Parts: sequence; C-alpha cells; structure tokens
Amino acid sequence: MHARITDIAAHDRQQVTIDGWLHNRRSSGKLHFLIVRDGSGFIQAVMSKAAVGDEAFTTADHLGQETSLSVTGTVRADKRARGGYELDVISIDVHGEAHDYPITPKEHGVDYLMDRRHLWIRSERQTAILRVRHEVIDAVRDFFNSRGFILCDTPIFTPAACEGTTTLFPVQYFDDTTAFLTQSGQLYNEANAMALGRVYAFGPTFRAEKSKTRRHLTEFWMVEPEMAYATLDDVIELAQGLITSVVARVLDRRRTELQVLERDTSKLEAITGPFPRITYDEAAALLKEKGLPFEYGTDLGGTDETVLSEHFDRPVCVTHYPAAVKAFYMKPDPVQSDKALCVDVLAPEGYGEIIGGGQRLDDLDLLVQRIKDHGLPQEAFEWYLDLRRYGTVPHGGFGMGIERCVAWICKLEHVRETIPYPRMLYRLYP
Repeated sequence: MHARITDIAAHDRQQVTIDGWLHNRRSSGKLHFLIVRDGSGFIQAVMSKAAVGDEAFTTADHLGQETSLSVTGTVRADKRARGGYELDVISIDVHGEAHDYPITPKEHGVDYLMDRRHLWIRSERQTAILRVRHEVIDAVRDFFNSRGFILCDTPIFTPAACEGTTTLFPVQYFDDTTAFLTQSGQLYNEANAMALGRVYAFGPTFRAEKSKTRRHLTEFWMVEPEMAYATLDDVIELAQGLITSVVARVLDRRRTELQVLERDTSKLEAITGPFPRITYDEAAALLKEKGLPFEYGTDLGGTDETVLSEHFDRPVCVTHYPAAVKAFYMKPDPVQSDKALCVDVLAPEGYGEIIGGGQRLDDLDLLVQRIKDHGLPQEAFEWYLDLRRYGTVPHGGFGMGIERCVAWICKLEHVRETIPYPRMLYRLYP
C-alpha cells in the first residue's frame, strides 16, 4: 500500500510504501536513520541491518541528499518522532541517486539560494511556506464562493494603462500594436459586477516599478472582489471578513507549517474583528506624534505603513486619503471633496498594506474629467465610461496581494519566499 506522509496516522501498525526523496541521513552502528520527504511531510525511516540485509544496508549508507527512493516498512507510533510516527524499514528501492547536492544544511547566502531556487523550494522551510500559500489561496476562494461571488477572469493583455504607463510592462502585440501586462483586473471586474452583482478576479498582475523593497515583486497574484450597490463601509466589512477568515483557516489547518516557521501563533489568534479604523488625517497626526518626517498630502510610504501597523495588534483600516494621490476612478467624499472614499488595510507587526480599495466613481461627467486630469486617452476608456452611461450604481471593491498576505501570516522578512519563482527588479532566473 502506498501512503503519503501527511496521512501516515491513518496507517498505524500497517505496512506501507512511501515514495519520496532522502532529506537527511545519519547512522549509528547497525541502524540507519533516514529522513524521507514526499512533498506532503517528513518522516524518519529506521533501517536495521537485520531487517533489510547487508546489501540494502550498505547501499543506504552511501546515498546522497535528495536521492529519490521508495521505502517500505511498518508504521509505528512514537511521541518523540517528528509527526508522532516512524517507519520501520523492510526494503528500499533507489530510483535516482543524487551526489553533491548544492544546498546543504549549512548557511548559504540569499543570492546563492535564489540562483538555485528550483532546488531551494525542496527545503523544509520553503515547503512549509508554499503549503501556507496554498491554504491562503484555497481559503480566499472558499470565502468568496460561499458568499455568492462569481469568479470572473480578466485579461492579462490590456490595451491601455489604467493608471499611466510608467508602472506597466509594454508587450508587442500583433502588427504594430502595443499591449500592456495588466497591473489590475479591476476595471474589467467593474463591468463584470454590473452583469453578475458580486464577482472576483484572481490571477497574476504585473508592476514595472523599479522597487527593491522587501514588499515588492514585479509579478504577483492578487484577488480582486467587486460589488454592485456597495459603499465604502461594505468594502471595509468585506475586507475584514476575508482577512479574519483566511487567518482562521491557516491556524486551523497549517499549524504544523507555522511551527516549522517558528511563527508566534498568538499574534494570529488575536486577529478578530472589528478592525480599528483611522482616517488619513489621523494617521498623519500619529506619524507626526511618533517623530516621522511625514509630508501631509503625500501617499503613505513603506516606513510610514510599518510604523502605523506596529501601533496596532490587528489590521488597521486607513481611510479617506487625499484624492490627489489616488487613482482617477476613486469616488470623492461628498462632504470633503478633496478626500477619496478609499481604504488601505495595513497588516500588524510592521507588515503594512495588504489590501487597497474603495468606492468607485459612478458619476459619468466627473469620471470623464478625472480621466482628462490624469492625462489619459479618453478613447481607450469609452467601454469603461459605458458602465456609467447604462445603469450606473454605487459600487466598490479592493485588491489583496497574496504574497504580502502570506509574508505576514508566516512572518517572513521578504516576499521573495512566498512564491515559487519570484520576479524582482534584478531577478528573472531561474
């Protein structure tokens, strides 16, 4: 019977075969202790010369790290063992020997590891992170699917920039046409919401910012819900519900991985609603109080977000930024027209923005004017303006970056570990 390590508890005292790779090995007289991984977990396989014979025992004594193999044996409960179980080996089959594996238990530099990312992801820490990433994505989908949202895919090739071309990658399309890799599916998703009411897009997005901060990737994944007949308060409530649901799901199903990462789960267990809300003006005052040289009227920088998010023990919602620093499609506050009905949700522990969104501008004349003010070609947005011509309604939504969310939940120093093959300013290989 073939078994996965993650399901090993269901096979106590049964004979099973585990197909995997040799993660580590040590020997003690007539015993080999093989740490085997199969992608779902790690288990210690105990091999005695008496049980497997001289030939198999000698073969195992020379196996290198990451050799692919199948081990057959009896599952035995042991409270001292990793995962609570060990495997008493009766036979071993070697499929592909590995020699001089370049990533060893010793310390390696980040560049060295990034150049070998295709091998680095086999390590226990990296597989734990990627399993948490999977759980976050699964939880996001379940959250929206269970609330009547319809998944609507939006284009990766777009004909125009929605916020100017300086942060977009141009792509040669057919003939002499230039397209752009999308930086957001939001505009198309607004159209989808007018058809289906509640929708979400989930896919890769691209930002050509020449940024080297620990929070930036040039290619990342984002979930973007959009709701017809929704206000800023509705957007904030949805964002709060999503975050609390995702964190609870990871705590419920991925505690083993969080233990591998040495994550203080008490910090995550404190993530309950309602989240504190402060306005941009209140945030500016708080930054001034903390001695930061923040220039009022500008967008919050990474350091500003870090300081603000360290001030709270749970995510904080910052609302009503100056309209001048937000995108053309943000609806102005009817009371303070120089402020936008927007929100950024900052993760605690210094992680900063993981969600950005707000209420969309639904007035046709004002939207046309905003497009002109931003120097954007109106003809490229005629289809978008049609949404205001034919049955416009109050609506809103947000985008949540998966990698930033995973970095916070796992408490990672850099988002480069949250995606199998990160793309950054100076990183396009492997």
